[in-house]
Amino acid sequence: MCCDVSLYAYSPSKVAPIIFIVAFFLSTVHHIWINFRYKSWRVTGSLPWGGIVFIAGFAMREVSTFHPKDLNVFIASTVLILVAPPVYALLNYIVLGRTLYYVPQLSPIHPGRVITTFLGLDVIVGILTANGGARVANADATPEDIKAGRALLRASILLQVISFFLFVLLEYVFHRRCRKAGILDPKPTVEATRNANKVRRVLILMYISSVIISSRHIFRAVDVWQGYTGYLETHEWPLYVFDGAFMFANALMLNIWHPMKYLPNDNKIYLSKDGTTERFGPGWEDKRPFLITLVDPFDIAGIFKKRDKERFWDHEDEHPIVGQDAAAVNKESAAASAV
Repeated sequence: MCCDVSLYAYSPSKVAPIIFIVAFFLSTVHHIWINFRYKSWRVTGSLPWGGIVFIAGFAMREVSTFHPKDLNVFIASTVLILVAPPVYALLNYIVLGRTLYYVPQLSPIHPGRVITTFLGLDVIVGILTANGGARVANADATPEDIKAGRALLRASILLQVISFFLFVLLEYVFHRRCRKAGILDPKPTVEATRNANKVRRVLILMYISSVIISSRHIFRAVDVWQGYTGYLETHEWPLYVFDGAFMFANALMLNIWHPMKYLPNDNKIYLSKDGTTERFGPGWEDKRPFLITLVDPFDIAGIFKKRDKERFWDHEDEHPIVGQDAAAVNKESAAASAV
C-alpha cells in the first residue's frame, strides 16, 4: 500500500540503516557463538534473538528509505524497531533470575517469578505496541482509530517504564541485601573472592544495561506524547541514537562481558551463606499452581497464611561442594557430626 506523500517528515538516511545492520549482525554472530560455547541458550538466547529483530527492523528501514511512500514497509520497520529493545530487557530478567538462584538466601522473590512476571508484562507491551503502531500508521484509519492507536502506544510505553522501574527496584533490594550479608566483601582466598566478584560483576552489568534500556524507554515515552509533529518525530537522529546506538552499546557490552562468564549454567548451583563456597543444591521449586504464581509472584497469600517456605540453604552442609566428590563431602559431614 502506498501513500501520496512521503511518510517521513525528513529525508531519511540511506547509510545509517546499513551501519546498524552490519553492527548488529556482527554482535549477533558473536552472541550465537558465545551461547554455543557456554551452552547458555536457555539463559541468554534472547541476545541473538534481539539482534535478529533489530537487523530485520533496520533492513525494513533501509527498504523504506527507497520507498518512503510504502505504508506496509514503514509499519514493518517501525514495529520491529519498537519491539526489539524489550527482547533485550528479557535478557536482564532472565539473568537476574539466574543470579537469585545463585544466591537464593537473599532473594526478595522466587527467582522463577522474575521471569514469568516481567516476561508477562513485556508480552502485554508487545501486543499494545504492535496494535497501536499499526493503527496510527494506517493511511485508511479514521481519526478515532488513530486516537485509539496513540492511546495504545502511550499505554505500552508507560507500562514499559513502570515494569522496568519495578525490575530495577528488585535488583536494588537484592544488591542491598548482598552488601548487608557481606557477600560482596573481599574474601581471604582467591577462589572466594572470585565467587564474590561473580555476583558483583553481574549486578554492575544489569545496572548499566538497565540505565541504557530505561533511557530508550524514556525517549519513546516522550516521542509518543509529543506526537507526529513533535521534535523527535520530525528529526531522524534521535531514532539512531536511542534505538540504534544505545541498544547496540548494550549488545556490545554483553559481547565483551557476557553474563555466563560469571554465573553457573545449572540453577541448582548456589553460593553458601559464607559467600565463598559453591554447592549443588536441590534447586528452588515453587510448588504453587502456575496461574497462582502469575497472579501472586511474591506469595503475599503465603505470608498471611504463614505458609512455610522451602529453605534448602539452611541445610547447606548436606549439599556437595562444587568440584568436590560428593562421597568425600558426605564422609566429612558424617565425621563432623560424630565429633
